Amino acid sequence: MTDGRCRVLIIASHPVQYASPLFRLLAKDARLEIQVAYCSLQASELHLDPDFGVHVKWDVPLLEDYPWLSVPNRSWMAHVNSFFGLFNPGIWRLICSGRFDTVVLLTSYVYATFWIAIAASKWNRVAVIFSTDAHSLTPRDRKGWRLWVKKWFWPHLFRLVDVVMVSSSGGVALMRSLGIQEDRVVLNPFCVNNEWWIQQSDRVNLAAVRARWDVPENASVVLFCAKLQDWKRPQDLLRAFARVATPDAYLVFAGEGALRQTLEFEANSLEIASRVRFLGFVNQSGLPETYAASDILVLPSEYEPFGAVVNEAMLCRCPVIVSDRVGARFDLIRNGETGFVVPLGNVEALASLLDEIIPARKKLKQMGTAARERMAGWSPQSAVESVVSAVQKAARIRQGYRKIM
Repeated sequence: MTDGRCRVLIIASHPVQYASPLFRLLAKDARLEIQVAYCSLQASELHLDPDFGVHVKWDVPLLEDYPWLSVPNRSWMAHVNSFFGLFNPGIWRLICSGRFDTVVLLTSYVYATFWIAIAASKWNRVAVIFSTDAHSLTPRDRKGWRLWVKKWFWPHLFRLVDVVMVSSSGGVALMRSLGIQEDRVVLNPFCVNNEWWIQQSDRVNLAAVRARWDVPENASVVLFCAKLQDWKRPQDLLRAFARVATPDAYLVFAGEGALRQTLEFEANSLEIASRVRFLGFVNQSGLPETYAASDILVLPSEYEPFGAVVNEAMLCRCPVIVSDRVGARFDLIRNGETGFVVPLGNVEALASLLDEIIPARKKLKQMGTAARERMAGWSPQSAVESVVSAVQKAARIRQGYRKIM
């Protein structure tokens, strides 16, 4: 402890646009003294995103106003998508010499560096917190053997750490199902920078945005904002939209990925290409106007641990339709008030809902207002309090172990 503050090492695989605002707030909190350690600087530099299929560099600040350092990645196959892609032996020395009270792991257990950090923390008797956004054991690739492994391995994994931080109430339920003690689980709301999204979206000139999209200002716009990958299921939305009777409705895809050409071909086959727009990859600074110029966002994903686009859309007064696999549904979607939940893969149900809600412009506006109001209680400030609570809880648990030993 330094001046009554907990010294906290936060280990992250790489800079993320959602985490940086939280780090800035934590750096200002008088109860903590944080140090962020990055295992890679991917995302802060121009790189090829394999899911988007394009070169990406986020156009918002990722490395400003909080203490951070880069731990050299000694991997011979450096990449954040493989186990040995992150191999940062310097993490061991950092934990051994840093006199930290708590280590917070934002890296996944699928990286070698995670296990280096666990071993170093145990060796030095430092409290460990593991953060996860999981709310289900179902793997993205749908492979049955992975599900079996998770059922066996995850209870052992989460018992290795002192406290588990989860991103939704669905995550809390998952931890309970795995037998993790309730007092070792902390709900840490998955947040974006609420203030920034509100400010940016309130400045949007809807007419100008719609004109760039070649969409009439008074038309109804359904938005899909995500990678065009199979697990996001954009084809479900395209097929549902094709059944919508409203003639002045448009469907906008914001995102890139392997399915783009397939979607364009199918839009032509369904004879709706004239009412479908493909924006391609939209960087962070362009997203507020994308949500604000849309009437409703649809996220029909098969695999979605949380879904930050739900936060973003709701802050921009855009209500949301999600599948029953999207983690944000547990805490952010109030059916008929801030959005709707539909069964995964049920194109007919989605089409019926769109057919009903698209013409209801007044209802959509009311839902948009309610969506933003809901986000007031799901904020970065709430996330800071939960991190502080988790750190203090982990420190008490670790102190108890030391007394026993």
